Amino acid sequence: MDIRHLEYFMEVARYCSFTKAAQTLYISQPAISKAIKSIEDEFGIILFDRSGKRVVLTDAGKILYKQAKGIVKSFQNISTEINDLMNLEKGNITIGLPPMIGSNFFPKVIVQFHEKYPNVEIHLVEIGAKRVETEVGNGNLDMGVAVLPTNEEIFHTLEFVKDSLRLIVHPTHPLAGRKAVTLSELANEDFVYFHEDFTLHDRILEECLKLGFEPRILSKSSQWDFIVEMVAFNLGVALMPETICRELTCVKVLPLIEPEIPWHLGIIWRKDGYLSFAAQQWIRTLESFWEEETLKAKPEEIMPDGNCE
Repeated sequence: MDIRHLEYFMEVARYCSFTKAAQTLYISQPAISKAIKSIEDEFGIILFDRSGKRVVLTDAGKILYKQAKGIVKSFQNISTEINDLMNLEKGNITIGLPPMIGSNFFPKVIVQFHEKYPNVEIHLVEIGAKRVETEVGNGNLDMGVAVLPTNEEIFHTLEFVKDSLRLIVHPTHPLAGRKAVTLSELANEDFVYFHEDFTLHDRILEECLKLGFEPRILSKSSQWDFIVEMVAFNLGVALMPETICRELTCVKVLPLIEPEIPWHLGIIWRKDGYLSFAAQQWIRTLESFWEEETLKAKPEEIMPDGNCE
C-alpha cells in the first residue's frame, strides 16, 4: 500500500467528495479514484458508499479511516524528524574527551557550533584517551579525542594538535636552571604520573624502559591540574603536553630532549559507522575553527617559562 493512497483516501473521507479531494490535492479525480480502487482491491472491501449524492464511508471504510489517521500522522512525523535532522534543527552528538583536553580546546568550538545549531545537544564524556578509542570502536561514542596515531584500519582521524611533552619542575628544583633536560636524567626523580587510562601513561613508560629505567611514581591522577599542583608543592616532576604548559604558573617548564616525546591529538570516528548529520557538521565546524586558529598562530611565539612572580 502506498502512503499517498492513504492520504488520498483521507481527503475523500474528509470532504465526502472525490472532486473536492482532487482539488485540494491538485491531482486529477481519476488518479484519486484509481488510488482508492487499489486499496479496495488489496483488502477486498468497499470503502465508500457512492449510491447517494454524497460519498459516505462504509463500515470497512470507517475502520480504515481510524487506523489511517495514525499511519499518515506517523509518516508525517518521520518526514518532519528527518527534515529537522538534515537541517540540524535537532540532533545529538556524544563525544569522548580526555579531561586535560576540554578546557583548552573545546569551549570556543562548542560556543561557535551552538550559535549555528542551538537545538543540537552535545554530550561530553570525560574519559582517558585509551578508553576513548575503545568506546568509539564499540560504537558507544560517536567520536572522541585520541592520541595519534590510532588504528587507521578502523578510524578516520582529524588531527588538530601537534605538540611534544615538556618537563615541569618546582622553581627551586636542581634542573630548573637548565635550558633542556634529557629523559635519562630523570631516572632518579619522583614522578607525578598519569593514570593508566591515559595513553601518555604507556607512552612515557615505554620511552623510559628504552633507556633502561622505570619511572619512580609518587602519585597518579587523571587530572592534569592536580598533577601540576603536586609539582608546584615540590613533591615530584611531571611530563606535560606543551599546550598545557603554556597556561602554567608557579612551575618551571623545560624542553625535554633525547628523546622528544610527541603528543599529537585528533578526533577519531569509525570508518564503518554511521555518522549523523549533526556529527558531520560538528567535524566541519572543527575543521574550520582549527584552520582559523592556525592562521592566527604566530610562528615566533615563545612558550613562557611559567615562573612564579
